[in-house]
Amino acid sequence: MLQTGILNPQLLHLIARIRHTNTLVIADWAFPYWPEIETVDISLTKGIPTVLDVLDLLTPNFKIGRIWQAEEFLATNPQETVNRFAKSFGSIPLTREPHAEFKKRVPRAIGLIRTGDPTAYGNLILESE
Repeated sequence: MLQTGILNPQLLHLIARIRHTNTLVIADWAFPYWPEIETVDISLTKGIPTVLDVLDLLTPNFKIGRIWQAEEFLATNPQETVNRFAKSFGSIPLTREPHAEFKKRVPRAIGLIRTGDPTAYGNLILESE
């Protein structure tokens, strides 16, 4: 029985299917539903879990080659929030682009993890390395 790390079996199944250069979306509670891709909704309540909770659990075992985020994130969030995200990103290459362009990448993802995060434009697309 798993006792540490990610315990959700649907989430583990999704993550296990991601291969080199495939993408995975980690989204907030309000992100639109995309019928083309599998969605694992782990939102419990507003703020639980957050996008960064999921990212921080993924990074020890999931090789991330690049992260995409909407450029609107910078203008709509306090510096403290921007700094928290930057700390979780570490040295992973980051591309920020207009939200409309960001959303065009979503249908090509293997799956989407919906969280309870209320952070404006805090959604991420991770590309496996």
